[in-house]
Amino acid sequence: MPRWKELPAQLGEQERQLLVQLRRMKDHSGLSLASLGAKTSYSGSSWERYLNGKKPVPRAAVEELAQVCGTDPTRLLVLHEVARAADGPAEPVGSEAEAAAQPVTRASAPPGPPAEAPPAARTVRLRSALTALVLAVAAAFAGGLLAGQAVSGDEGDEGRGAFAYARERTYTCENGRADGVRYAGYATTATAILDRGSSGWEVVEAQCLLKAHGFGAGRIDGAYGDGTKAAVKRFQRARDLVADGIVGPDTWGALRT
Repeated sequence: MPRWKELPAQLGEQERQLLVQLRRMKDHSGLSLASLGAKTSYSGSSWERYLNGKKPVPRAAVEELAQVCGTDPTRLLVLHEVARAADGPAEPVGSEAEAAAQPVTRASAPPGPPAEAPPAARTVRLRSALTALVLAVAAAFAGGLLAGQAVSGDEGDEGRGAFAYARERTYTCENGRADGVRYAGYATTATAILDRGSSGWEVVEAQCLLKAHGFGAGRIDGAYGDGTKAAVKRFQRARDLVADGIVGPDTWGALRT
């Protein structure tokens, strides 16, 4: 397989870590850039620019690459959020870039009340409260995953497992806080709905947080079974919440405190 080009020196550390992981995932898949162009919404030349650090990789591209490579995207998306939070918003592309390049005259900006912030800007503001949490999760992520198999030598097919949630596995928990928000290192959600039968990183996060509050549900395995549901009910009763055993926004809010 052709050797990757060295990443630009001006890239931020978070962006560099993200691209290293995306490159390794692409290499494990055996897909060429042209094949990625055929299997995703992005052309082969776009993938070349993204993976060589010439342009910021879009969030949707991270999700599509994970999908075609058979990998759970959750932890890659955490890295992506951290890279965006650290490096600022990506430059506009396509028609947006062309519009931004046009000079603005007084005639094109008539007087009047300031325009309402676009939905994207409002979304960024609403998510800003979780920025410190995302950064903290990524710090734990970088200290463990990036120092382990996912960036070490020739790890073979096991390298994919570093990103993908696997059943019948016991996970360790990170215990930390950022701006008063508790995290365990697996997901930053505060809204996901979890109930019996749910599985994945968000369940691992909930199980870890329950354990941190003294309501352990047994193995931290990412499987929402009877033990986890019973632990959630005990936690909800202790916090004067509706004890239905379902993790929703109210229960997440209590778990994150």
